[in-house]
Amino acid sequence: MDQQLSPRAREILAAASDLLEREGQVLSMRKLADRVGIRAPSLYKHFSSKQALEAALISQGFEEQAAVFEAALADSPQPVVAMAEAYRTFARRHPQLYRLMYDRSLDRSLLTPGSEDRAAAPVIAALRGDTDLARATFAFAHGMTILELNDRFPAEADLDAAWRRGLAGLQASMPAVAMEDD
Repeated sequence: MDQQLSPRAREILAAASDLLEREGQVLSMRKLADRVGIRAPSLYKHFSSKQALEAALISQGFEEQAAVFEAALADSPQPVVAMAEAYRTFARRHPQLYRLMYDRSLDRSLLTPGSEDRAAAPVIAALRGDTDLARATFAFAHGMTILELNDRFPAEADLDAAWRRGLAGLQASMPAVAMEDD
């Protein structure tokens, strides 16, 4: 994705990412323009609309998630657990980006082509190609994550135990790996 953007557009995107995490999910184009030292209408020379800018942030988030997921799977004997830990860590590190990515409808036509699929591929691979199980796992992980980010669990809740329990249930429904003949 970065290769398609001009250096100035990458600078604007980096500033937007920083502003998003500092100030919340509502991204102000005026504040962004001030941050990069231009007038707000000049932003539209680099991104056709606010939605296009947000889609670029989301695409960048998917690319980062893909890299994190791939690294988590690289040496893990428990791919589902590794993926869940990577997902939760990503959301904690980038709570506002996470909300932008997953807490509203998504106009996929504005995304960088392939970015969402690249983030989903390691998840599907970890679940042995079972896309239905991948969706169920995503739904579990997203539910746990957004409730945690929004402080919706009681203070005494053991979220690590809840994650383990949920993941154990999902792992139990994984398709068996076919054994190869020796």
